[in-house]
Amino acid sequence: MIKAALIAAGALLLAGCSTDMSDLERYVAEVKARKTTKIEPIPQPTQYENFIYDPAGRRDPFVEILADKRPESAGTGPAPDLDRKREALEAFPLDALRMVGTIRAPDGTFALIKAPDGVIHRVTVRNHMGQNYGRIVAISEAEVSLIELVPDGFGGWNERPASLTLAQ
Repeated sequence: MIKAALIAAGALLLAGCSTDMSDLERYVAEVKARKTTKIEPIPQPTQYENFIYDPAGRRDPFVEILADKRPESAGTGPAPDLDRKREALEAFPLDALRMVGTIRAPDGTFALIKAPDGVIHRVTVRNHMGQNYGRIVAISEAEVSLIELVPDGFGGWNERPASLTLAQ
């Protein structure tokens, strides 16, 4: 009885296999009939030309530029308070922070800022956030306005406005 059942199952399996490959033959014929496109050849590499550096009449690139050649404004103007204790939100770049709401209280308006680590911080005007010494100057229902201090490249600092808008 078991032998008969095995023979019947094998016959059914073999019946499922057919030699009809017309769909495969049609696909192969379609692929062969496609129009071929010409592939452009790889461009030849250009010959390397040696450059000989002649230091005559040029400054040494490894020597710092003298202070008298810097602009007059170097070191003047706004500067960050480097002795101030850094706040928690100054550890994150400004584009990684998200404003998630505001709170109005008798002692002022506060913004709720979500940090990348998932913690929500309550900030108000004069708090700092972002990695460019950003100081909060205004808080509205939909936006926190900041002034960032960025280096000008000559030893001084420039103020730059920035904002954080309410996340949808």
